Amino acid sequence: PDSYTAFKNKIGLANENRKYLAKSKEIVLVWPYKDCVLEGGQEKTDEKRKEIFHNVILAPDEIDRLLEPKVFTNLKRIDKDGEHPLDGFRRDAEINRKRGLPEDTITDNLIIKGNNLLVLHSLLKEFRGKVKLIYIDPPYNTGNDEFQYNDSFKHSTWLTFMKNRLEVAKELLRDDGVIFVHCDDNEQAYLKVLMDEIYGRDKFIGTIVAVTNRSGRDYGGIARTHDYMLVYGKTENYILHDIEDKNKILPYKDQFGEFDIRELRNRNIRFNVENRPNLFYPFYVNPNNKDENGFYELSLDKRKGWIEVLPKKSQGIQTVWRWGKERAQKELNINLVGKKMRNGGFQIVEKYRKKGRMARSVWTEKEIRNEKGTLELKALFGKRVFDYPKAEELIKKVIEMGTMEGELFLDFCLGSGTSAAVAHKMKRQYIGVEQMDYINEVTVNRIKNVIQGEQGGISKDVGWQGGGNFVYMELMKLNEVFIEKIQNAKTTEELLNIWNDMKHNGFLSYRIDPRLFDENIEEFKALNLDEQKKLLFEMLEYNDLYVNYSEIDDAIYNVSEEKKKLNKELYKVLK
Repeated sequence: PDSYTAFKNKIGLANENRKYLAKSKEIVLVWPYKDCVLEGGQEKTDEKRKEIFHNVILAPDEIDRLLEPKVFTNLKRIDKDGEHPLDGFRRDAEINRKRGLPEDTITDNLIIKGNNLLVLHSLLKEFRGKVKLIYIDPPYNTGNDEFQYNDSFKHSTWLTFMKNRLEVAKELLRDDGVIFVHCDDNEQAYLKVLMDEIYGRDKFIGTIVAVTNRSGRDYGGIARTHDYMLVYGKTENYILHDIEDKNKILPYKDQFGEFDIRELRNRNIRFNVENRPNLFYPFYVNPNNKDENGFYELSLDKRKGWIEVLPKKSQGIQTVWRWGKERAQKELNINLVGKKMRNGGFQIVEKYRKKGRMARSVWTEKEIRNEKGTLELKALFGKRVFDYPKAEELIKKVIEMGTMEGELFLDFCLGSGTSAAVAHKMKRQYIGVEQMDYINEVTVNRIKNVIQGEQGGISKDVGWQGGGNFVYMELMKLNEVFIEKIQNAKTTEELLNIWNDMKHNGFLSYRIDPRLFDENIEEFKALNLDEQKKLLFEMLEYNDLYVNYSEIDDAIYNVSEEKKKLNKELYKVLK
């Protein structure tokens, strides 16, 4: 009954009264299982799980239990000196005051292993409304990526997977926060409508097209060289910052900072002395006062013995100054210096107050390509350890746009750990969540290398020399332990041993009568191995994959006193 859906195998665009696009001007994305929650517990990249869709209306109690805060285990702090048992979470009041958060907010970097939906719900109590930036690079549902859920509605499964997670992610964002979701053409159009529905169409900031693959991936017909990032604000009060403009060449420096030379004319040649007379004026150059750099003293007032200079002609049209006379008079001696050029013309020196500009909607720099990300990981591990990792420069641009130093960043599809590595180097607090088993082999080891001062990626750009630390922790497994054992079993004998363990130590579905199973054990043995595994999966209670925090004191779970203390500190229930 929990898999009930009103649509079965039909996907369409409809309004709330289920009138399709041809009959309505208002569009809502509708798909099978939209009203469900998908637990999505895949932990291996080649794993195909038959997921259960919990219907929101028919099974609210089961969903409440599924999404309850969970117990965390294997908690440790990792720094330059290695791994240490966690002695408590840090809550730096001064840092929190600077970023406008409650003084008792956790200020540790966190790397968490476990189902990201359940982790996000577990983070709500501590971090609701505190995250400044969320970036995720989820599976794209290409058919060849990590999204291997074995469901007859693959497209619907992906949309349900994303909807469940994007909804709780919104609760974690600050009112001025933003979210970036990376995707490609396989789901981009549907994802845009889904995010319009969750965040609000009026909260859509823009779509960034990133050229991440120089040669392109051949999906048939057109080799695609780009990805997308959909960008939304939590509210209309979102904040985005300018990003560093590496194309700006600042060859000169004085007591006022860096500056560049610009030619002395308005770029817009429509303006001239006839239609903008108030902006047309000469300036004067003192030929006897040249400094060691070849620059001359300037004035807007006519002076004896000084040379009068008029705006430079472009294409035969007299042009005007880039500043009005009043502003130029006020700021000339601070920001402008003149230099005589060989061709008899003059140039203007304009001081740059910042090396940044508003981000553009198309990113083409070679530093953001996936091949750069692959090389960055290969330099760390000596081999290819991850498919299509994002380059550090790409994530740096995202983090520059969405945060200031010290603000909180979240990535709940952490993958190889690029975003956490970049956030660490850029001195942001970060939370990274990954449920795949490679988290320890790849992700955690990558951040360890960052702490040791590795010089790949953006390290030189930001002056990274190493340091810092993070807290690692995992969701405490319950029935998930049996799922892994069943998946890894090679023989019927192994499965029977697992069954005996499940009967005594597992949590079986209320629909199961163990005695009836034992009475028909020969029929079980007659099934092939895949059928046997499927049957054992169905006998487990899927709402008991992990230990709920509300049951942490139950003796049956055998949670140590030290773990109880740390979990209670995390959830702020200690007196």
